Amino acid sequence: MTDTINAFVPGPRIRIDGAQGGPLSGLTFAAKDLFDVAGVPTGGGNHDWARANPIPTRHAWAVQTLLDAGATLIGKTITDEVSLGILGENAFDGTPLNSKAPDRVPGGSSSGSAAAVAAGLCDTALGTDTGGSVRVPASFCGLYGIRPTHGRLNLAGMLPQAPTSDTTGWFARDADTFARVSTVLLGEAPATQLPHTLLIAVDAFGFADPGVATALQPMVERLTRLIGSARDEVMAPPGLSVWARAQRTLQPVEAWNTFRDWVERDNPRMAFGVARGLIAGAQVSAADQGWAELMRQEARGRMAYLLPPGTILCLPTTPFPAPTKGLSLPVLTPLRDRITCLCSQGGLTGVPQVNLPGASVDGVPIGLSIIGGRGSDAMLVAVAQAMAATAVRD
Repeated sequence: MTDTINAFVPGPRIRIDGAQGGPLSGLTFAAKDLFDVAGVPTGGGNHDWARANPIPTRHAWAVQTLLDAGATLIGKTITDEVSLGILGENAFDGTPLNSKAPDRVPGGSSSGSAAAVAAGLCDTALGTDTGGSVRVPASFCGLYGIRPTHGRLNLAGMLPQAPTSDTTGWFARDADTFARVSTVLLGEAPATQLPHTLLIAVDAFGFADPGVATALQPMVERLTRLIGSARDEVMAPPGLSVWARAQRTLQPVEAWNTFRDWVERDNPRMAFGVARGLIAGAQVSAADQGWAELMRQEARGRMAYLLPPGTILCLPTTPFPAPTKGLSLPVLTPLRDRITCLCSQGGLTGVPQVNLPGASVDGVPIGLSIIGGRGSDAMLVAVAQAMAATAVRD
């Protein structure tokens, strides 16, 4: 297979056949270069990281699970440096092509995985999500993507960033493949009963660009008909920006703790934006960290209140479609901050979230997210399948 979209890490391509006769036999997958593959360096999007760490001798749990289920691994995909990015541009390996919008970023940090699936180079791909790194590229590339309940999956062999927010996620182009892969990785088939109540996050829709809210309205209407009961609700009473500030406080602190020894020992080469983020994490005060921890507790309580069993919430996955490539840092910083305002609930509260494709603004994909209470992953997958079926009927 020729990589015409710069989705895969440079170097010899790997292929590992899956077990015969498994539930995913016939499917191919790729793995973000944060997942260990035995005998292959885990590059983490930074060449100095790859040189500083031993070649793994075992597959990551997620890779092994897909192989055991019959899926065939066809390569490792480009990521933002050590997953510290949200747009998908890598100073060392370049920017994977967003085939749905070639002049725009694919979203990160699971950029290569999303790009490979969107371009049809593989059926599914593993990513990671800490602050939005599956949800954002799923929205920008028009894919199904999931951030599972935090703590549900085994993260052995996955390069960490901020452990209290990190989780494995995955992408697919169609709902049936998404459900097949989700069944294997979640260890649970899609729920047989759909939720009975839909909440529409009016603060999130109000925060998004007007064109995004308009483009998503038909999907919200279909979702409302599917569920049967809907009402408006405020997701974050303190303010979406307040939740985002808490996530932007806690996540960099953990990232600094994760990479501190490497940075101080090796003085590695990295893009300025990545280095700036690590420095910011090193400078967070104990008082700010304490405030953010309290806000995390408030956010978790709010989500637990909003999302009892049988209730889901919907919101725009991102406040705008994919930005154009090559923007300057002063332009990118406020865009990243706005994205965090619609993604921080994942890292703060650990609730599962699925991006549903199906809308666009001026031909550029934009996604609608559904969120459930902790442990409701299989119900969200069932809703994704049901929504796809209603789209076919409509």
